[in-house]
Amino acid sequence: MKPQKGTNASISICSFCAFLWLSSFLVVAQNTRNLTPLEIQIEKQQQRLSSAGEEERRDAVMKLGAMHRAAASRVALAGLTDASPLVRATAAKAILSLGEEESVAALLPLLADKNEFVRREAAYALGLTHSRKATAVLSERLVNDKEDSVQGAAAVALGEIADEAAVVDLIGVLSKEKNPFVLRAAAAALGRTRSRAATAALVSVLNNEKFDNDVRREAAAPGQPPQPPALVVVLHDRRAPGAGGQNLAQAVRPRRGAGHHRHPVTPTEPADSPLEEVGALAPSVEQHHLGLGSESGQHQ
Repeated sequence: MKPQKGTNASISICSFCAFLWLSSFLVVAQNTRNLTPLEIQIEKQQQRLSSAGEEERRDAVMKLGAMHRAAASRVALAGLTDASPLVRATAAKAILSLGEEESVAALLPLLADKNEFVRREAAYALGLTHSRKATAVLSERLVNDKEDSVQGAAAVALGEIADEAAVVDLIGVLSKEKNPFVLRAAAAALGRTRSRAATAALVSVLNNEKFDNDVRREAAAPGQPPQPPALVVVLHDRRAPGAGGQNLAQAVRPRRGAGHHRHPVTPTEPADSPLEEVGALAPSVEQHHLGLGSESGQHQ
């Protein structure tokens, strides 16, 4: 009995499909063998980014960032436009291995995100780039964002960048803001710029006992030692007998378990150090930018 033509055709089609499947399997296996272990891990996390589960996508982005490789960060870029705010926020730091220029370009749009958490994490991440290209936008968020957490993150980031172009906005925050976290972050950021105008503002904070002690502590320990001479002079003068030195010493004494390792401030200049530098710096900044330390401009 002769086999039917239809049966032969079906067998041929099935054989051909099996051949194609086997060929594709061999190609994939060959490609996998050609990948490095790192590339295999990146590919695995890239596939997870297509998951319907928010937590799986977030975990994939986090693992890509933990690789600290440009190739992994480039894959993590997809997380910046994810529908989930949690994934977008996680991706902000995961893409930093791309390098300064590419990271800044990718992160700047997130400062306009509708979600507070995303804007905050984007600000922190921009600070870690240390790029002055982010100064203007971070300063805008510092001044205009309605959320204290975002303003504080912007101030922290500006401190990391230490661009003198942000000094005026940071001083403005010290003269108007009431949130302690934002004030502390602004004072710390000013100190890291090491500019003359910043020093005058910090001197004013030290002299204004209406500021919270934590804020004055940040003003007393700007950036990394050595301290600006003007601050050393004011600290020394305020510690003199009858000058309210006890309160100031309490303000600048580092807190235990505060999360940083600053040492107590010690004067490095003689007791009769002149105050000309403070007098030359403070008036112009206080009158034109601050109103700090005067009766009309004291922080309420």
